[in-house]
Amino acid sequence: MRTCVYPGSFDPFTVGHQEVLAHAARMFEKVYVSVLNNAAKSPVFSVEERVDMIRTMVEAEGMQNVVTTHFEGLLVDYAHQIGAGYIIRGLRATMDFEYEFQINALNRHLAPDVETVYFMASPEHSFLSSSVIREIGSMGGSIQGLVPESIQNIIAERLRKP
Repeated sequence: MRTCVYPGSFDPFTVGHQEVLAHAARMFEKVYVSVLNNAAKSPVFSVEERVDMIRTMVEAEGMQNVVTTHFEGLLVDYAHQIGAGYIIRGLRATMDFEYEFQINALNRHLAPDVETVYFMASPEHSFLSSSVIREIGSMGGSIQGLVPESIQNIIAERLRKP
């Protein structure tokens, strides 16, 4: 079975993330969309909240082959633990490519048996990031069309709170 992991902080999950996940779900038999519990970051949403939101979106979209979970530690160790031979990553711009190129080299060094597959963002999502969503939402701006419709109200409500 071809299994992959789509890791990220997803704070919050955007329509760009959703697009990458949809591509992966069509290509792979099993997809783990996994929230990284990164102690170095100060997320707006807890790990549990992010997992719950993504799970809600996955169910609303009917993605039967997607499992939503979280992990800590090295991504390649987690990939081995769940039996994933592939890591899924999205690319928006040149800046993403340079970062991903470095991470890919390290992952290949640590686990040569795990491949990384990249999906290019569509032009309408190339500007989109979780930090932009947090900024717009915290200032009362509309995030409609920027986050999945099934979780838009949850995200907007939280971001409006001081």
